[in-house]
Amino acid sequence: MQDSFAHKGKRKILVEYLRHKIGISDENVLAAINEVPRHVFIESIFEDFAYEDRAFPILSHQTISHPSTVAEQSELLQLKPGEKVLEIGTGCGYQTAVLLAMKGLVYTIERQKDLFDFSKKKFRELHLHPKFQSFGDGFAGLPTFAPFDKIIVTCGASVLPTELLKQLKVGGKMVIPLGLTDEQVLYRFTKISLTEIEKEEFGAYKFVPMLNNTSK
Repeated sequence: MQDSFAHKGKRKILVEYLRHKIGISDENVLAAINEVPRHVFIESIFEDFAYEDRAFPILSHQTISHPSTVAEQSELLQLKPGEKVLEIGTGCGYQTAVLLAMKGLVYTIERQKDLFDFSKKKFRELHLHPKFQSFGDGFAGLPTFAPFDKIIVTCGASVLPTELLKQLKVGGKMVIPLGLTDEQVLYRFTKISLTEIEKEEFGAYKFVPMLNNTSK
């Protein structure tokens, strides 16, 4: 993997953009964005633009999210080192790599087989080690490994996946986009008790849809 001085310089510029223009203040998030080579997770034809705040197409008609979206979701998660985090939608693996750089214990699920294989290959090349990587249905979560301190959903769900809330610890947080169209609202749910959930809203975003089952 080539990670040149030019790539590192562009990442520093991106971090300053996220800090001053987007308003990201979590230093753990900013350090992770600065550390992870985003250009490795996209097609080489986009490499020159990898550190601009843009989304790009990846396999299976999916996209890699804007760096600002990755940073905002990661900040809302309030992930602390050593916490267990369930990621729904591994995609190309960039968000996973950011969570790992934040020292989270990452359990991640992807329903698209080619993306599952692609991200697994990238993690191997970058010597990244999620605690568990699964090819499966994100709506089902990973009950075997529950409960989780944090859950992050990187695709837009039409309805709140209640099975995921069951797998969240009391005191835990889930960040998820919800909506019936191609534009969703980003929410953070905090599990106050077994019967009480706090909901916070953070504006409109565009994510690929969260789908049931798996796709080869």
